[in-house]
Amino acid sequence: MKSLIKIPIYFFFTIILFFYCLNSFADENKLSSSNIDEINLNTTAVKNEENYKKSSPADKNLSQKKPVLILKSIENLRKNLNKRIYEKRKKIEKSQSITEKNNLTIELKKLDELLEETAKDFERIATGIDTSLFSPKKEEPFDWKEELLSLIKPGIKEIKRLTLKTRQKANLKEQIYGYEELLPYAKEAIENISDLLGKKIDEDIKMELLQLLEEWKGINFQLENEKKVAELTLLQMQKKEKSFLEASQKSIANFFKTKGLFILIAFLLSFILAFLLGLFHKLLIKFIPGFSGEKKPFRVKAFELAFRFFTLVIILFSIIFVFYSAQDWTLLSITIIFILGVIWALKNTIPKLWMQSRLILNIGPVREGERILFHGIPWRVNAINFYTTVVNPDLGITLRIPIEDLIGMTSRPEIKNEPWFPCRRNDWVILSDGTRGKVVSLSHEMIELVMRGGAHKVYQTQDFLGLSPLNLSINFRLKTSFGLSYDLQADITKKIPEILTSYIKEKIKEEGYENILLNIKTEFEQAGGSSLDLVVISDFKGEAAPLYNRLRRATQKWCVEAATINNWDIPFPQLTVHKYQDSLF
Repeated sequence: MKSLIKIPIYFFFTIILFFYCLNSFADENKLSSSNIDEINLNTTAVKNEENYKKSSPADKNLSQKKPVLILKSIENLRKNLNKRIYEKRKKIEKSQSITEKNNLTIELKKLDELLEETAKDFERIATGIDTSLFSPKKEEPFDWKEELLSLIKPGIKEIKRLTLKTRQKANLKEQIYGYEELLPYAKEAIENISDLLGKKIDEDIKMELLQLLEEWKGINFQLENEKKVAELTLLQMQKKEKSFLEASQKSIANFFKTKGLFILIAFLLSFILAFLLGLFHKLLIKFIPGFSGEKKPFRVKAFELAFRFFTLVIILFSIIFVFYSAQDWTLLSITIIFILGVIWALKNTIPKLWMQSRLILNIGPVREGERILFHGIPWRVNAINFYTTVVNPDLGITLRIPIEDLIGMTSRPEIKNEPWFPCRRNDWVILSDGTRGKVVSLSHEMIELVMRGGAHKVYQTQDFLGLSPLNLSINFRLKTSFGLSYDLQADITKKIPEILTSYIKEKIKEEGYENILLNIKTEFEQAGGSSLDLVVISDFKGEAAPLYNRLRRATQKWCVEAATINNWDIPFPQLTVHKYQDSLF
């Protein structure tokens, strides 16, 4: 009992020590994460300075001129957009048509949005960073679905973060491709309008065409600038990219410093808890009555099943607690997703699990100590657990079968002296196909016989049982028919059977078969077509099974000898022919 007292103490101190180490590491991790932005900015500045020093003068001039040129283009675009916005507003004031005003208002709104985008592009090119990261996020309305899935969002966000740069590059390439497709159409529109202006047209139409030309020039200018911005952004991203090997090494190092360490701690804690709980379970088996027995009572089985479930819950809770204490929401989210996935996968197997629980508690259709039929062979159920032990006493085989295989079976109480198999090893059997042999190997899969002369014959167990084996090794009976002439009809029912029985007994004694003989008698069998038939019935012990055919032949021999000594005529089958004569009329 001292060991039972020590385990909770060890368990308590282990948990306290773990919490202390984990909280210390979490505080250190928080401290380092609070300064991560400053470190990243300093590191980026140093790397940019080193790259600048290593680059050639031509590259420096090019890298300095490109942003300036693009900023000038964006500024020109802003002026152009402001001019177009001013003109649209003038048109709205002068227009008297409601439909035209609505259309102009929509166009004006689009131009305002473009002007806002150019301001963002100007700031992004000038600063060289993504300024949208510093923009205040809009407060989203409450959505219960989003709140329900908030636990798994960190895992999804982590996956999105890992593919962010790839997706950004793909979007930029798609934008550049779209601009390249639109630019030829914009240029074609400008050329077509210019061609119309070169012709003789009315002044009113000419004024409209001039305004339209300015508008399309602005669109063309806007497309070219947006294409340049996208190309420069893509170029900057490609310059900042590292080789695959460097990125992999850095990712692996970061993983083992943070998430890898948390996973290791969770694994170690789970292992320690599983070990301590397993040790506690072994001590329960050792000290509590009923645990160590082969057939456990219901209360013990119920406690053992609940203990296994409790162990699983404790291990899962310890993993979640580690990730929660470390404030690693990604690992916590992935763990919760995994648990929810397992629960979702098991929802269709709940009836099956319920049936397995009933079987383990020994209150199901299959119960310990009863008889079931498995693979066409009867078995005794010794112990039901996640792996059930069944035994066949005659085969001498014990099987461990998964509890799933017991579902759908039904056991019944065992009847006293009920056979478990038609034969055992070293028994002699006769099959319905005429085979007689000694069983040298038997299992639930195959049976091997050795016949006289040493030949071996193997049957599948189901085929063997289908041939209705006759077991000679317990006791067996020989019936030998023998026919005599009708001339002995007066003595054939009483005197002759007595004489024949006495003679065969003497011969059995002479041959040394007296100890294996149980009983012998001779009876009148039938009146045949050409003889009066007797039958010699001999019962022998099972140990005489190897002599089965020899005894059958010897009995025939002794019958013939007795007939010769007593001058009994042994008839042979006769054919009687009756001649038919036609009558003359």
